[in-house]
Amino acid sequence: MKKGKFFLALLTCLLFSSVAVAQDVNENADNKDKKKKEKIYNEKGELIKKGWNFGPLPVVGYNSDLGFQYGACVDIFNYGDGSRYPKFDYKMNLEVSAYTKGSLNLRFYGDFYNLLPNSRLFVDAGYFTDKRFEFYGFNGFESPFYNDIYVLSQQSTVNGQKSLIENFDPDFKSVFYRMKRNQFRFNSSFRQKFGFGEHFYYGVGLSYFNYNMGRIEIQNEEYLYDEQMTLYELYRKSGLIRYNEARGGNVTQLKFAFIYDSKNHDSDPTKGMYFEATLTGTPDFIDRDGYTHFTFNAVWQHYVPIVKENLTFAYRLVTQNVVAGEIPYYAMFNSNMLFYKKMSTDAMGGSNSVRGINRNRVVGAGYAWLNAELRWKILGFQFINQNWNIALNPFFDAGMVTQAYRLTEQETAWNKIQEEYHLTPADAQNLIYSGEKEGIHTSAGCGLKLIMNKNFIISAEAAKALDKRDGEGMRVYIGFNYLF
Repeated sequence: MKKGKFFLALLTCLLFSSVAVAQDVNENADNKDKKKKEKIYNEKGELIKKGWNFGPLPVVGYNSDLGFQYGACVDIFNYGDGSRYPKFDYKMNLEVSAYTKGSLNLRFYGDFYNLLPNSRLFVDAGYFTDKRFEFYGFNGFESPFYNDIYVLSQQSTVNGQKSLIENFDPDFKSVFYRMKRNQFRFNSSFRQKFGFGEHFYYGVGLSYFNYNMGRIEIQNEEYLYDEQMTLYELYRKSGLIRYNEARGGNVTQLKFAFIYDSKNHDSDPTKGMYFEATLTGTPDFIDRDGYTHFTFNAVWQHYVPIVKENLTFAYRLVTQNVVAGEIPYYAMFNSNMLFYKKMSTDAMGGSNSVRGINRNRVVGAGYAWLNAELRWKILGFQFINQNWNIALNPFFDAGMVTQAYRLTEQETAWNKIQEEYHLTPADAQNLIYSGEKEGIHTSAGCGLKLIMNKNFIISAEAAKALDKRDGEGMRVYIGFNYLF
């Protein structure tokens, strides 16, 4: 834990220093005309920002699921004449980064307010690779999780018969719950005010995803990865993952949404509400494998001021269900919100939803989760002509599968595996179906935030699952922005 605290302090210092350098560059660029701009402050004593602000930054972070993050990004803000500060008119971001456990992120997004009157346009495009994408099966607790599972072999034999399990040295690393996923994503979302009142909007969106899925491909002779069986392959062999979806596919989405948004700020809200109800239609006109489906997604966020803007209780409820058709397994990981705030759109588990539990631990045709946290600004100050706050956010998260996915098949899938590998019940435990009912997955933790101009937020959070079936140990996430 001491090592984790050291890395947390080091990463925070690096991020803070990089912001300072970037902002100094901006100030020098702004003053090339040798005319010192008059500083204007609002009633809160905050320096009002105007015009363009550029922030080229190194990307330095950490995620317990992904490893250490390194790379570079640039943030571009336009505050216009400053009359809307701390709200911005336009924001663009370009990031190239990688994680030490084998993930790569290439992403651009633009967030444009008032490009048309009373509107918001969001454009997001990215390519993401993940060599160690977690796969824990379907339907939450209905899938067993073994934290100390033995390495499973595909090639050994017992008494002349093919066998599934061989007790390799338990110090070898198991990749049983790992697979490969590469994803290309494009998303364009638009919202516009309409006649019910100041905070009401309609929204439309177009999204496209290409998924390339498969068994883990990391080659490492020491750990004999190439010889190991994985849960992904057991799902394929049992038919739980169909032949025509095993390698991934294409997903095209058309979205229609109703939105209510009264929060006072997008990145660091301290009061107001946000509600979004989105119907997503997914016509299968590219692959034509029969996976046309409709999903309904609802998001409720509420920010309750307790002590002015210094202490806020914030909570979020999210639910998503398949309302018609059949969804392929690789599309279930995605949360179909209209606007994406985080780099990843996956649900549920990990830094984007229920923090502290295994990433992708809770996967089903439908799910719901809750995030609740206190946001306490413990210090405010000005530095390098920017407005800063330091905040703490203790939190509690919970979620569960609300609509099962192929559960009847899951209950009998192990029988097919036993037949193929000539196993008796004494040979191995059921690795596909636990016999337990799905329940609520919970976690708790605390975060530390460094906030600049209410728009740029460096985040460090630590969380722990409250049930060992969701993983053990403390999970740490260092990156950007509040969760919601």
